[in-house]
Amino acid sequence: MSYQVLARKWRPRTFHELVGQEHVQRALVNALDQGRLHHAYLFTGTRGVGKTTLARILAKCLNCTAGGRGDEGVTSTPCGQCPSCEAIDQGRFVDLIEVDAASRTKVEDTRELLDNVQYAPTQGRYKVYLIDEVHMLSTSSFNALLKTLEEPPPHVKFLLATTDPQKLPPTVLSRCLQFTLKHMPPERIVGHLSQVLEAEGVSFEESALWLLGKAAEGSMRDAMSLTDQAIAFGQGAVRHADVAAMLGTLDHRHVLALLEALAEVDAARVLAEVAALAEQGPDFAGVLDDVTGVLHRLAVAQMVPDALDNGHGDRETLLALAARFTAEDIQLYYQIGIQGRGDMAHAPDLRTALEMTLLRMLAFRPQGVPKPAQTPLPMRGDGGTPAPGNDQAGGNVGQAPGAAAAGGEAPRQPAAAPAEPATPTDRSPSRPAPEPPPASETAPAPEPEAAPEPAAVDRAEQPEPTLQAEPIPEPPPWIEDEPSRPVLPVSEASSPQAEVPAAASPEPTMPETPAPALETESPPAAAVEPAPASQPATEPAESPDAADTAEAAAGELSHSIWLERFDSLGLSGLTRNLAAHCVVEADDGMALALRLDPSQAAMQAEVHVERIRQALAAAGFERRLTIADGPLPTDIETPRQRADRLAAERHAEAVAALQADPQVQKIQQAFGARLIETTVKPAEAAERR
Repeated sequence: MSYQVLARKWRPRTFHELVGQEHVQRALVNALDQGRLHHAYLFTGTRGVGKTTLARILAKCLNCTAGGRGDEGVTSTPCGQCPSCEAIDQGRFVDLIEVDAASRTKVEDTRELLDNVQYAPTQGRYKVYLIDEVHMLSTSSFNALLKTLEEPPPHVKFLLATTDPQKLPPTVLSRCLQFTLKHMPPERIVGHLSQVLEAEGVSFEESALWLLGKAAEGSMRDAMSLTDQAIAFGQGAVRHADVAAMLGTLDHRHVLALLEALAEVDAARVLAEVAALAEQGPDFAGVLDDVTGVLHRLAVAQMVPDALDNGHGDRETLLALAARFTAEDIQLYYQIGIQGRGDMAHAPDLRTALEMTLLRMLAFRPQGVPKPAQTPLPMRGDGGTPAPGNDQAGGNVGQAPGAAAAGGEAPRQPAAAPAEPATPTDRSPSRPAPEPPPASETAPAPEPEAAPEPAAVDRAEQPEPTLQAEPIPEPPPWIEDEPSRPVLPVSEASSPQAEVPAAASPEPTMPETPAPALETESPPAAAVEPAPASQPATEPAESPDAADTAEAAAGELSHSIWLERFDSLGLSGLTRNLAAHCVVEADDGMALALRLDPSQAAMQAEVHVERIRQALAAAGFERRLTIADGPLPTDIETPRQRADRLAAERHAEAVAALQADPQVQKIQQAFGARLIETTVKPAEAAERR
């Protein structure tokens, strides 16, 4: 006997053998069992999902002579052994008229077909017309078919199949019972191929079946045809390497290797993986598509792990890989990948475009977010908040992974130390008097805040450290070094001065504390506890702003001080934007509570809260910090609102000045000109010190 291909040999012959179309199977089986049969059925769906197979099974159910029940003898479980079933399976049943509409599109063909509708069936119970690719019929053919399709004789059933139902006239759709067949998921295809190959006695590797299931693109017939080709290519076996070579597709393991290099933030490994890919001559645009596709699946794995598909048989691998990324990184990498795909047309070559896109992902990665050792999954939902102690940060996409892995409270205690030694480190060049040792023993925390003279000296010696973007990457060294070092100003003063450049964090703190305010605090700073009695007497004589200075020296951060010193905190980026929408809610000297505008709650993350706390500690306000979103008081401005108001006032002044300018008025009178106020830009104010 001649060889029969797998797609025909393993074609389902009953509803129970059908794979992946349960919704259609259920409707047809119930209709057959209850005797509620329609006169016209329309099966739609992509290629190879079972449209013609379903029509033939339905034809057997209508004409089976051995398994029928009731007067009509119609059954949902055809026997497959009676003359009618065998004739339908072999394609020689007289009363099953299969028409290829693609080759019989003329109206004459349709009329010839309909001339025989009135005659009773010859061999079976029903005369079944199976019209495949019905959308190819001409408009005249559809018009000729309409009346018969709406009211056919009782012994006639129409079964229509098409891959493009949009091309069918609404008059035809309204006369049919339509069933839309779904794509076959790779999991279903792999499971069916495994059963077929085991029954055929063909050895196979499961990873090779996943390649075939992905290449089939939802078509079971395509999957069976590709399996036939793979068996021939692999000399009777289906192996991963052979299937990958046959399909010419990229090995999915190379894409995962690229993602692992991105997770490690290892640019050298990224370039090495691309070089290894180049030896195989792949489509680099397809490689980038695969990378962005995996990034999408990683985002799903982080947010809803149960919704992650197993399209490549790599579900567990992706769940482990998703825990090595932060949510911000995945979203950023995906966006860069999508934009890089569009830029490939303008690149010198596709490999260069791929390398630049991958390197761009690492270059634009947020430098303030440490690489996570493990990101708890899921990122949202019950049990998905990595830091239970931080309610305001729980569940946010931008949560600090390092803090999440360690817990809610643990990272805060060591993180509080960096601000304490920061000021003593700055004070080392000034060599303060010997009296601070007892003060540091009795009150170690306030001592660094209340000793301002060295900060002023450092400010004079180093007037340049006004760069505010550099302190972001530095928290990890502080956290490691500071807990083991006692907070003693004298010991810090005697430490080598080479430590000052080693810790890059003190630099941005020096210009943040205004020198005049600190100098007024210096006389009572020698002893922290006895100083408050003498402090109020000395401060009023020093400066007209002595009230705010006294309030700051007492350890209280009022909202007015928050507004005045906001620009000197050295915040930048998202952290500055978050802080600019906050107002001071309460401060007791130990804990500071800020209230955040609810419209900015999505930006809140533990990493930003920690940076704000460090900036405040460097400015002399060392305390625990909590930020909660909620309605803001209407009579208080946030730093952002204050900046917008001042900018609007400057703009109004500039517009008024231009309108009052004689030269501008002459131009308006001579040429009918008008001033476009939106284009007016006020001159920048003098640089704030």
